[in-house]
Amino acid sequence: MQNLFYDVGALDQRCYTQFGLSEELLMEHAADGMNDYIRARVLRGKKVLIVCGAGNNGADGLALARLLCGDYEVTVLLPWGAKSPLSRVQHKRLEALHVSFIDALEPCDVLVDALLGSGAKRALEPQTQLLLEQMNALSALKIACDLPSGLDLQGCVSEPCFKADVTLTMGALKRGLFSDAAKEVVGVVEVIDLGLSRLYYESESPWHLLEAEDLLLPHRVRSDSHKGSYGHLGVLCGEKSGAAVLCGSAAMRFGAGLVSLLCNESVPLPYELMQSHTLPANLSALCLGMGLGQEFCDQELRTFINHTLPLVIDADLFYHPLLCELLKRDNVVLTPHPKEFCALYRACALGEIDIATLQRDRFGYALRFCAAYPHTVLLLKGANVIIAQNDALYVNPHGSAILAKGGSGDVLSGLIGALLAQGYTPLDAAIHGSLAHTAASARLTCNNYAMNPFDLIDAVGRL
Repeated sequence: MQNLFYDVGALDQRCYTQFGLSEELLMEHAADGMNDYIRARVLRGKKVLIVCGAGNNGADGLALARLLCGDYEVTVLLPWGAKSPLSRVQHKRLEALHVSFIDALEPCDVLVDALLGSGAKRALEPQTQLLLEQMNALSALKIACDLPSGLDLQGCVSEPCFKADVTLTMGALKRGLFSDAAKEVVGVVEVIDLGLSRLYYESESPWHLLEAEDLLLPHRVRSDSHKGSYGHLGVLCGEKSGAAVLCGSAAMRFGAGLVSLLCNESVPLPYELMQSHTLPANLSALCLGMGLGQEFCDQELRTFINHTLPLVIDADLFYHPLLCELLKRDNVVLTPHPKEFCALYRACALGEIDIATLQRDRFGYALRFCAAYPHTVLLLKGANVIIAQNDALYVNPHGSAILAKGGSGDVLSGLIGALLAQGYTPLDAAIHGSLAHTAASARLTCNNYAMNPFDLIDAVGRL
């Protein structure tokens, strides 16, 4: 698990005041980290083209050019000149080395984008747009310095935006690198240390990037246990019963001792799933909303929520009048996709937003919802999943397009429900259920268009 920050200005400032490191020294370490990355992967003599802006992101690129020249064929494109004080210093050093400055892009083996970085704060000018389009068209290993040009700290992506194979970000991870839109442009993200360990560079943060190694599986360690030792999950089975079957099957695969589908009428079920028309007395947790439709009237629904059990709420329940009543509980996990989150936000009288507005600031809206409902755990689905409670926020970046298939969300709800039934806290259930979901998808060997939700459930058993 790694810390996330909106930006690192305050962290840089702490380096100056507390550790006596100058701005230029941090810049030299940034350049040296990029230099090490390139030297470890690119043969000497290859052509490296560095496109530098006029500010300090460009200065990082100029410093990199100095470190590479002599061992690589280095050329620099400086379309706006060198304007910041450090940029002018680095430019003068390159002139002394007679590094080649060019007026237009050329074919190269490595293309480094040091044009804008985190300095992008306004709409791109036409000349910049054209340059980014030309940079994207080059066939080369594409490296972004700090942030790809066109991606801002909010995580919004301009059109065009530099599409990096790798982003070497400076000092610490920026939250904007892990927006849904950023996933298309950042490539692999690596952190460059700036002259001291991240242990000292970083401060405490309530925001975190989840790593695959953070997953804690519900392994059974006691020999003297029985099915009742691992909880009993209920799944409300509505109009589209297949959603409940997927949810229940996933929960059974992920360790729940018993799983019952709560139905009005008898439906065909896999043999391992039980069926009940009433709430079992020994229930440990409940999933509701997936495939619900109009199967139950409000009075019937109330019979299934008249308890204090932990809940997973999904799908149709985000449009139901009972939603706000359920949000008064302390042990609730919400798993909306963007459209459902917009409905949830509206139902809670927090504002009227559409999907496009949400996607431009997923982190902000997730945190605003959690500030209003600090005891509720929110899992906002997307290319990068956001899990939040109160002011804490976690990002799971390990999903892929293979999960863009009907039923994937039902499987996720079942995984979270299984962990709730086994005694995980709502936050831990959401985190580890989500990590198991993406880890299982990474185990699949089918083409990414061919996944069946039951393939995903089977893969959970091989984690």
